Amino acid sequence: MKTKILILAALLSVVFYSCTKDNENDNKAMTAEDAKVNAKMDAAGSDISAIIEEQLTTQDGITLKSTQQATFAPNCATMTRVPDYGTVITPGTTITKTVDFGTTGCPLPNGNILKGKIIITFVYQPNATSHTINYQFDNFYHNNIKIVGNKTFTISWGTSAANPETHAIVVMNMDFTATFPSGNVFHRTGSRATEIIAGQTTPEYTDNVYSVTGQWNTNSTTSGWSMTSTITSPLIVKLNCPNIVKGIIQFQGYGTSTLDFGNGDCDNTAIFTHNGVQYTIILN
Repeated sequence: MKTKILILAALLSVVFYSCTKDNENDNKAMTAEDAKVNAKMDAAGSDISAIIEEQLTTQDGITLKSTQQATFAPNCATMTRVPDYGTVITPGTTITKTVDFGTTGCPLPNGNILKGKIIITFVYQPNATSHTINYQFDNFYHNNIKIVGNKTFTISWGTSAANPETHAIVVMNMDFTATFPSGNVFHRTGSRATEIIAGQTTPEYTDNVYSVTGQWNTNSTTSGWSMTSTITSPLIVKLNCPNIVKGIIQFQGYGTSTLDFGNGDCDNTAIFTHNGVQYTIILN
């Protein structure tokens, strides 16, 4: 069986924009620019996690319950490893991998530009059902946004109510600071879990379906605003659809609002509710 893992792409910019517009009406501190900040941090977290994940699951003949080859990290990135590539790795060995994107800008397949290094450390346990990965940044930039801090996430293989077949469940723990070119600084903490619930046994990626849960907080050390986002009904993501197709996110910080992505159909609308009033949101 082929296990395929997805780190959820950043699809939440509309949510923060919607909350921003309502907050502006309430004369709150959050602005449209703050909404863009949240979306950019979401994109950075997704790209970083995707790179780390594939470096763990398959590297230089070391495979941890995956038949996938690394395809997300671009050719302009340089990979180094301790122990060196070509060295026979035995269970229990601590592996440190460095992904170096250089200093001039290295584009990912999705167009985002990276600079600097991501350093990954984990213990090689090929028969383990769970792996914990630690990683940090060395002068790292995502689209000219400097990322500082550290993150850990756990990849485990098991079953769940959503998927009775053995599959990968990825829990990401976030704690990092982002400094934008303007000088504004933002801090994000929280966690989210992603698991595949359909399509894992087929060779195609386009039929994959994922379930996402979690909660995170973002605050601005510049303006002082803070917002908590909680997935109250699992988000459902289909790779053959550009938008989230189902699930509910609740937002707290400037009152309480929700965004409902619908019944599972692939469309470009969602229902945003604030103070009991519903609005139809166009996602794309």
